[in-house]
Amino acid sequence: MNKYVFYKRKSTDSDDKQVLSLDSQDQALKEYLPKLIPDFNESDIVADYEESKSAKSPGRQKFNEMYDMIEKGKANSIICWALNRLARNPIDGGKI
Repeated sequence: MNKYVFYKRKSTDSDDKQVLSLDSQDQALKEYLPKLIPDFNESDIVADYEESKSAKSPGRQKFNEMYDMIEKGKANSIICWALNRLARNPIDGGKI
């Protein structure tokens, strides 16, 4: 059984510097997931994380919570709008 974690991140607290807002990332994920994963069911989402922090350095709280869920087996798949939403530093990139 798939246990999905949604992860949405924007780089700063300023919307004028962000390519896609957190709400837009959420809408895009929900629109495209049924097309990409035919057996996708929203009940398989075990957590939904959002944060507004740069990923250039390790230490993001929500990222670390998400990673802990995966390490503990509470989730087994991460769904995000783009890979650079997860990591832009070698430590977090190595974890993923």
